[in-house]
Amino acid sequence: MTAPCFEVVARAAGGGARLGRFTTAHGTVETPAFMPVATHGSVKGVTPAQLAAVGATIVLSNAYHLAQRPGVEAVQALGGVHALLGWDGPILTDSGGFQLMSLAGLVTVDDDGVGYRSHVDGRAGRLRPEDAVAVQEALGVDVAMSLDDLVAADAPAERVALAVRRTTAWAARGLAARTRPEMALFGIVQGGCEEARRAESAEALVELGFDGYAAGGLSVGEPPEETARIAAATVGLLPPDRPRYLMGMGTPRDLLTFAAMGYDLFDCVLPTRNGRNGTLFTREGKLMIRNARWARDARPVEEGCACYVCGRFSRGALRHLVLAREMLGATLATIHNLHFYLRLMAAIRADLAAGTFPCGAHAAAGAWAAS
Repeated sequence: MTAPCFEVVARAAGGGARLGRFTTAHGTVETPAFMPVATHGSVKGVTPAQLAAVGATIVLSNAYHLAQRPGVEAVQALGGVHALLGWDGPILTDSGGFQLMSLAGLVTVDDDGVGYRSHVDGRAGRLRPEDAVAVQEALGVDVAMSLDDLVAADAPAERVALAVRRTTAWAARGLAARTRPEMALFGIVQGGCEEARRAESAEALVELGFDGYAAGGLSVGEPPEETARIAAATVGLLPPDRPRYLMGMGTPRDLLTFAAMGYDLFDCVLPTRNGRNGTLFTREGKLMIRNARWARDARPVEEGCACYVCGRFSRGALRHLVLAREMLGATLATIHNLHFYLRLMAAIRADLAAGTFPCGAHAAAGAWAAS
């Protein structure tokens, strides 16, 4: 099996953005890249073929959720996570730190790991950092995330310090437990909105030596300007020869902003969730397809868009399908939004290759960031 490898191909003049190539056991990902979210083993509303058609090369799933349902042994019996998803390309899984934090009342955290009550059937379970790695290895993923101790944005300073210490200790334990060298393992930088804690976390994780690094613990309630400040402070702490993943980002403006900082991988539910709710991304801004003004509009969602939806359906037709709660309406809106996001990432990569980022005609912030 192919060992994970990351190569920087080009860098933006006078900036942090870089064009990269991340090789995994199931294929190569050109970066910066956006990962559609398949939390439970499916990117909601679209098939793997449709994902590939809009330009996806890597998807994100969640090891905690897959372990709860259908269960690790069931996934193995079905041929592994790639067979479960019907996806031949790379798959990254989160270990479940964010999901466990969101379950609050069902979770207890100590230095050994996380005790929880399953949100599926109420059974008691325990997740240690060694378990998180073992589960992701058993699923057969290409990129695994270490178990981290994630805290809310308003956590007190002493809790943030404890989270950093725990995350470092858990990262070391998970790294020591790895048995599949072809599976990339990423460490997750924590530290809340305290730059000193972020530096402490990053230094310890880099010393351990991971295949890649993620900035975690953001988009958990802090103001957008704090997100940007901490993301900027963190990216320079991470090795330039390893992929950098900014977890849970974001809007089109976010992707431009954080790719310019030097982050390589992104994920967010916005394009799929917004699509299901009838909100579509365009270079002129968000289009609320439920609005009555589109009822007889024969134009495509976005003029000049080459996606399947804009080539075959009008705004009026899509509005009808969404209002009628036809499954096709949600699928079409999701396809367009994913195409928009992945087209943006392709434009960023093209500008980096041409040496025109961020002011190239295709990735000009004024057009893409309208949404």
